[in-house]
Formats: sequence, structure tokens, C-alpha cells
Amino acid sequence: MSKLVRITTIPLSLEKLLEGQLTFMNQYYEVVAVSAERDRLIKYGIDNNVATFHVELTRAITPLVDLKAVWKLYKYLKKETPLIVHTHTPKAGIIGMLAAKLAGVPIRLHTVAGLPLLETKGIKRRILNSVETITYSLATKVYPNSKGLEQIILAEKFASISKLKVLGRGSSNGIDTSYFNPQLYSEAFKSNFKSSIGINANNFVFVYVGRLVSEKGINELIAAFNELNEKEPNLSLLLVGPFENELDPLEPETLSLIDQHPEIFSVGYQADVRPYFAISNALAFPSYREGFPNVVMQAGAMNLPSIVTDINGCNEIITNNFNGLIIPVKNKNSLYEAMYNMLMDSKLLEIMKGNSRKLIVANYEREEFWKILLEEYRELEKRH
Repeated sequence: MSKLVRITTIPLSLEKLLEGQLTFMNQYYEVVAVSAERDRLIKYGIDNNVATFHVELTRAITPLVDLKAVWKLYKYLKKETPLIVHTHTPKAGIIGMLAAKLAGVPIRLHTVAGLPLLETKGIKRRILNSVETITYSLATKVYPNSKGLEQIILAEKFASISKLKVLGRGSSNGIDTSYFNPQLYSEAFKSNFKSSIGINANNFVFVYVGRLVSEKGINELIAAFNELNEKEPNLSLLLVGPFENELDPLEPETLSLIDQHPEIFSVGYQADVRPYFAISNALAFPSYREGFPNVVMQAGAMNLPSIVTDINGCNEIITNNFNGLIIPVKNKNSLYEAMYNMLMDSKLLEIMKGNSRKLIVANYEREEFWKILLEEYRELEKRH
């Protein structure tokens, strides 16, 4: 059985972004998961029945640590001689592709699930641009996980069209619609769960799921909600996710409102987000940049319409007025209007809700995506 090495910067990406995928591939390849955070990686390997190899990777610009990682990974790949190395996330991409190229790995693949550099400027932007260009040049194939991301890569001249391919209709892993299924939650459960958080039984609930950082549009979301709630009291905002104060902090005014507003409920990181979707009426996701957002697919599978920004990934999952509303990026007033429309136009809300799950089931079923990826691996094998 040929070896397949999958590399992410941190194990959280293996757990969440690629959930179940490596275990599926282990039926067809000898799979090894490579990542940082040794203890968490080992646990991931045990839980998912795959081999692991630890390499110290960071999400910041750390040249010395990175060189050590390249050397350690190169030696490992040289010894193990895998057929395929497939990387995800920017740091894992540059280190994994460089080590794989030096070690003579024949099939070197990189998935692009978003470009953090789009929100940076100056010298840091130039460095990150170079990293992307080098990563793609070292790869034999690059997979943007949305059509819009493919267009950005071409516009930035990171790679030529011949090297790029979007798998299926986009995404890095699809959605398990049997897991994200609103039928799993009874009315009694929802009523009790809503009450346990402190949300009024009759309130309309907007939910946000993800990191609580500026580039996810949280400053605009909090400001828009605060303004709307002054006019419409039967309204709550549920924030599900961790703060990242050291990387991309929120404005002090935003933090103060999250802390003090009686109708804003911040519950932190949750391993299982489904109950929070189950008690909500709509997803508010005003992100500045994405690859192909799992959260929007998850919300759709749970029958929630979404308010999203007009960016790649989001505007591919959501069709305006069909299964959600699309608004301009970084625009608090447009977000306010969209939230107001969802709240007041119950007929439109029901139409969008009715279309949400059907669209996800038809286009983004997880096992279908795994089969598409497996087929891609098999095709590449034939050529080597």
C-alpha cells in the first residue's frame, strides 16, 4: 500500500477542517498525519486510527524554527518515501512542499483554504506573497477550495491555471449532513437549551460561529446588532468561538459590548456547535476573507439561512434571497439592513430556510467529496 502524508500546521485543522477524511483515506493508503503540538497530534492519531509524525510548526513568521522543521521533515520523507504529500494551511504548505521536493516525493499537493495575506499590507504582504508563489511552484498540483479563490490566485499570479483545480463544487471536506441535521433536536431540547443559556424563549436568535477576531467582521456585527436591538428588543446574538486577542484583537468598544450587553451571549469554543445552530434562526457571518467556510455549510445543513459577505466561498454557497443574503464587506449599515430584513420579513425567511438544507445535501455531502479526492489521487498515480 502506498504512503500518503497529510500535513497541517496545527492538529486542530486535522480535527475540524479534515474531520474523518484521513481515516477514510487510510482504507486506500498508508496515511501519516504530520503537525505541531505533539500530545494533541498523538491523541488525534489514536482517535482517528492513523499514524502520526510530529514537526514543530508555527503560524507566525519564524525562520529558524521553520528551517529546523524543513530539515526534520525532509529526513523523515527521505526515509519513508511516500507517494503523495498533501499539505493544508500556509506554513505547512511552504515547509511541506519544500521538504517533499527535496526528498523527491513524486506527487506534491497543496490545498488553499483561504489566503490570510489578503488582509495584510507592506513588507509582510510581500513576504507572504513570496511564500505562496514558492509553495505553488514546489507543488505538482494546487487545489483552491473555491472558484473565487482560484480567481484570486490567478489575479495575484501565484500560479498558472494549468496547476490549479477546484475539486467538486468547492470545500476541503464537504459536510456530514447526517451529523449536521436539525431533526436530531426536539422542541423540548431546544427550549431547555435556550433557557440554560439565558435566552428568552420568544427571541429571534442570530448566531455567529468562528474565531472572535476583527477580520471575521465581529466589530461590525456587534455594532449592527446593538443598533438593531435598540429598536427590536426580542432579539439575541449568540457568539460561539474563541477570542484571539494576540493575533487580531477586537476593538475595546466591541469587547465591552460583548461583555455587558444583556442580549449578547458569548459561549467560547464549543466542540459541538450543533445545539447552538438548533436554537438559532439565522447565521450572521460578515467575514472579510474565507476559503470555503465550513460554518456556512454547517448552518445550511441545520436549516439556517445565512447573512454573508460578498467574498469567495461565501458567495458560492449562498445565493442572494434563495438561501441567505449577501452584503458588501466591512459594511455595518448593510449588515444592519440584512439583519433587519431577516427579522421582519418572515415570508422571505421561510423561503430561505426551506432551501438551505436541500442545497447543502445536493452539493456538499462529505463522503461524496472524499470520493472525488480519492479519484483525484488515483488519476495522479496513473501519471507517475
